Amino acid sequence: QLPAGNLQLTLYQYKTCPFCSKVRAFLDYHGLPYEIVEVNPIMRKEIKFSSYRKVPILLANAGSPLQLNDSSVIISAIKTYLISKRNSLEEIVSFYPPMKTVTEQGKEVFEYGNKYWLMLDEKETKRIYPVKEVRVEEMKWRKWADDWLVHLISPNVYRTPREALASFDYIVREGKFGTVEGFFAKYMGAVAMFFVSKRLKKRHHLQDNVREDLYEAVNEWVKAVGKHRLFMGGNQPNLADLAVYGVLRVMEGLEAFDDMMVHTKIQPWYQRMEEVIQKGEV
Repeated sequence: QLPAGNLQLTLYQYKTCPFCSKVRAFLDYHGLPYEIVEVNPIMRKEIKFSSYRKVPILLANAGSPLQLNDSSVIISAIKTYLISKRNSLEEIVSFYPPMKTVTEQGKEVFEYGNKYWLMLDEKETKRIYPVKEVRVEEMKWRKWADDWLVHLISPNVYRTPREALASFDYIVREGKFGTVEGFFAKYMGAVAMFFVSKRLKKRHHLQDNVREDLYEAVNEWVKAVGKHRLFMGGNQPNLADLAVYGVLRVMEGLEAFDDMMVHTKIQPWYQRMEEVIQKGEV
């Protein structure tokens, strides 16, 4: 049984952000109740309390209030807390210290070196990962979801001006915008993101037809899961399954998602994920 009863969680998010979707998939699968605060992506006044200015942010109260940043850190820390009875959440979060690094563009960012590790003792590790390869595989594909898969989303959903407009229509509907702000966000955002997606395509060395990169990535994932497992985690999803599902889910309702379902082998795995997550939700 999970020690979840004493855990109060508030997730600050943009609904259509793949990193936020990953966190929601994880919390829902584990049946952890949480409140959502939808952040206005232009003003971001909902997170003005935080020096960390990105979403998701998870405020967790397990006796004392605590702020967790970075989707993979949030998932690793909360999962560790659910498994390990030894450490307080505060102690667990301290195992993921932020390190300031500078990107190629000269921008200062925070990185968390060990964010794919669960901080477990030997006995707990053996229980969760009976063989070492299981842990290595999970970490590899969680990293892949962050470093590669997530970068295929924008170039695909903003691939053409028409798709960019449809995506922004969805973003404005699902997000937190005022009427006038929503109107400008939809049309100006669509134009801006169409051009940004072209820049991202170049930066990540994507093919001319970005759909091909998406199809290849998704089929690579399906091949890694294999024919003899329901999920990468076996009979139940592991953290890699939840990460990949969370990232792909943000395309639902858009042309890129429908194309992916038709042109790849992802559908059976994706439907199984939907079912187990619905069961977990409270």
